[in-house]
Amino acid sequence: MNDVRRGRLKVYLGAAPGVGKTYRMLDEARRRAARGADVVVGFAECHGRPLTEAMLDGLEVVPRSPCAYRGGYFEEMDLPAVLARRPEVAVVDEFAHSNVPGGGRNAKRWQDIDVLLAAGIDVVTAVNVQHLASLKDVVEKITGVPQHETVPDDVVRRARQIELIDMPPEGLRRRMAHGNIYAPEKIDAALANYFRPGNLTALRQLALLWVADRVDEALHTYRAEHAIGGVWETRERVVVALTGGPEGDTLIRRAARIADRSAGGDLLAVHVARSDGLAAGVSHASLARQRRLVEDLGGSYHSVVGDGVATALVDFARTENATQLVLGTSRRGRLERFLTGPGTGETVTELSGDIDVHRVTHERAGRGTLLPSRRRTLSTARLIAGPVAGLVLPVLLTVCLAQVRGTVNLTSEALLFLLAVVGVACIGGVASAVIASVTASLLLNYWFIPPIGQFTLDDPNALLALGVFTVVAATVAAVVDRSLRLSRRSARATAEAETMSSLAGSIVRGGQTIPALLERTRETFGTDSAELVDAPPDHEVGSGVTTVPAGPGAYLVLRGRTLSSSERRVLAAFAAHVGSAVERAQLAEAAAEIEPVKAADRLRTALLRAVGHDLRTPLAAGWAAVTSLRGRDVEFSEEDRDELLATADESMAKLNRLLENLLDLSRLEAGVLPLNLRATSLEEVLPMALADVPDVDLRDVESIPPVLVDPPLLERVIANLAGNAARHTPAGRRVMVTASSLGGRVELRVVDRGPGLPTTGRERLFEPFQRLGDTDNTTGLGLGLALARGLTEAMNGSLTPEDTPGGGLTMVVSLPLADRASQADPTTATPTPHRAQ
Repeated sequence: MNDVRRGRLKVYLGAAPGVGKTYRMLDEARRRAARGADVVVGFAECHGRPLTEAMLDGLEVVPRSPCAYRGGYFEEMDLPAVLARRPEVAVVDEFAHSNVPGGGRNAKRWQDIDVLLAAGIDVVTAVNVQHLASLKDVVEKITGVPQHETVPDDVVRRARQIELIDMPPEGLRRRMAHGNIYAPEKIDAALANYFRPGNLTALRQLALLWVADRVDEALHTYRAEHAIGGVWETRERVVVALTGGPEGDTLIRRAARIADRSAGGDLLAVHVARSDGLAAGVSHASLARQRRLVEDLGGSYHSVVGDGVATALVDFARTENATQLVLGTSRRGRLERFLTGPGTGETVTELSGDIDVHRVTHERAGRGTLLPSRRRTLSTARLIAGPVAGLVLPVLLTVCLAQVRGTVNLTSEALLFLLAVVGVACIGGVASAVIASVTASLLLNYWFIPPIGQFTLDDPNALLALGVFTVVAATVAAVVDRSLRLSRRSARATAEAETMSSLAGSIVRGGQTIPALLERTRETFGTDSAELVDAPPDHEVGSGVTTVPAGPGAYLVLRGRTLSSSERRVLAAFAAHVGSAVERAQLAEAAAEIEPVKAADRLRTALLRAVGHDLRTPLAAGWAAVTSLRGRDVEFSEEDRDELLATADESMAKLNRLLENLLDLSRLEAGVLPLNLRATSLEEVLPMALADVPDVDLRDVESIPPVLVDPPLLERVIANLAGNAARHTPAGRRVMVTASSLGGRVELRVVDRGPGLPTTGRERLFEPFQRLGDTDNTTGLGLGLALARGLTEAMNGSLTPEDTPGGGLTMVVSLPLADRASQADPTTATPTPHRAQ
């Protein structure tokens, strides 16, 4: 049995290239080695920086593994050698790096590192914030530079330590200007583009916030493990309580302003769904609108289940380590508050402890109904007030009627006593109604039925009155009790439906992941943890562990408190949602496996559709010419014979070009296209490439230094681009080809004056068998641009489209200078693909 301890991972996270991650990583390696640890450098990319390279002195470096790919020479980390060496600590740079395909290597460097960790080797690595998968799109939007190498956030978050390497933008730009990051010829372009102050400030903020979230997760875990209930004011968190009433918008905006006063403050809106009927009057439309408002203001919406609103609010705030709680002032009037006692606001203030409570006034304050219509159950106050009222109210009525004796007849007096009994029955239920009916009957008999001042209980009329009072009181109390039971059921169903509606809304809007659903479940039921397991755990009744099935072979387990039966019903629905999410995840994985097959099938269909016309047309023309020449029934003149031979020759040449394009594209996709990279001047390639394009405007190519390319491939790239530009350039206009040199690269531009193309549709240009404006593929295979980009990237270049000023589309071919590429790697003319970290 393998009992090897899994290695520990430490990540140095930087906001941008050049902040010093590799230097700090190697400095830690030296310090660990000085303390006696067995440390090796599995891979370190110093990018020619003398200070960083000096840090390798005295450290054991595992030789890199050489590999060839598409005619180029590259070096990767030798994973088997590091595993065989089996050090205590391995230093592996560039966490997000993509390995060169082939040789049995993993696709990504982080997968290599995971193998080392599984073998019990501690790993120290480095990564930039732009390589985090969740921030890829954000960074591209800020900098305009697409990120092709990413690492999943979860992989980084699993690290035992994450250390942020921070540097102010001004300091990083000075470091760049002094030549400590890039070579001199690249400095100006870098400072004017990626390393602009605004870009660096935004990247720095992304890194700080990402690390802050990671620290917050660790703090939450620590507080849960040590059962710490007090608030630690490490970060401003403002919780706003929503009831679904019209005052919610005011509370949300007020809470958002409070959260905005502190940088990085969080806004959390919470609604308590009660099973005792308090939620029965909630406006779900208002809650949905308020939820959208919270999310628009950058906050998050939460729904929890609790028997007491005040307790649930305070428990939620403590669980989230909230520092402030925002509530609205009571909508009840003064008389209602007097009759029903302290409300939620007062109770929350008493329970809040070290959480600041804000009571926000609003236009609905004090405008509630006279009677406590939202209370559907007999509270402790009503259970006490009922019997007291049953004794006191008939006595007070007797005193009042004695003062007006003679002005009110016996019938009216009996009806007033009956009304008092009914009122007591509504307040206190059956027991209070019986007490009131007996008291009222005795007082009515003694003070108002002749002979006054004596009990006449042997009189049939007195017994009838007492019986009527008791029956009426019991009937009213039974009706009230039944109404309360029905109200409780309705309120409980409403609260459960509200909670499930909130969960369903979250799933429909956001497509929540399984971890997010589990966290939502834990939060809703106020438990310590919620997890999905394959088999139900063994636990005793009352142990605070609740288990419900969540689909075939899956169980949802909550730990922390024992749930009531009504909460278990809601939990079962939550489990069904979690089970559905598991099934969707499994279906998504299956669909992801099928997608490459579908893509290949679409490609095959498109190929057959295109080949059916484009290969048949030149073949048919050549065949017809040859057949005519071989015919004996027609005597052709020398001019006709030359024309037929030219037609056959042109058709065969066209057919040959199409077949070469198809073969080269297949070689590119298979990664076996042979390359012969050498120093080549543009003047050597352009005449042949532009031979078939009439009247080309050629500018600024004489002074361009040689580039490192394969000349025949570059010729085909330019020919395809120029031919494509000629097809879309209007009559009377010329295709323009121009070149410039900047920062160790040459940019060749092929400019047309055609209709142009929207930004959103440009990437489709480079897909095989796609043609601009085509509704079908009968006008050409559409391989030109796809092949041009593939060939350019194989030569370590890039092909990107740009708008032509004044209208049209410009294709920009960026290629490395021959002398720069040779200096980067003396052993080969092909530069290595590793990025600056």
